[in-house]
Amino acid sequence: MSTLYLSLQHHQQIENHAKAGYPSEVVGILAGSKKENRVQLVQTLENERADTNNRYKVSGLTLYRATQALEAQGYDILGYYHSHPDHPSQYSDYDRDHALPNLSYVIISINQGNAGQIQSWRLSEDRSHMTEEALEILNLQNS
Repeated sequence: MSTLYLSLQHHQQIENHAKAGYPSEVVGILAGSKKENRVQLVQTLENERADTNNRYKVSGLTLYRATQALEAQGYDILGYYHSHPDHPSQYSDYDRDHALPNLSYVIISINQGNAGQIQSWRLSEDRSHMTEEALEILNLQNS
């Protein structure tokens, strides 16, 4: 099982984004070092879907531009995060169907505006399911 490393600061950034966006889903990019599988930057994105309480949408052009900018700064794209308002941090069939291999998918549960469980998932080789990835929160300064 792989482990995704996330600083306490980045965890709090994801949590704050999810709480601020409640009751809508929020979404963002996890960038950093693939070699270490460590998040070094959390890039928030705007949910472009009108009905946002149970899905998110980001246009291909927006995602492409954000990805290009992060890679130009020397970051690898490690994966994405999104929130599940008033639902568990378990991936949905929709999440699985839209996932890409070799990336981390962090889901944070937000219940009545309060942060709940956070989990990371990876798509299986046959795309039939996602496997939970260990998520280690590092309590480091300037991480």
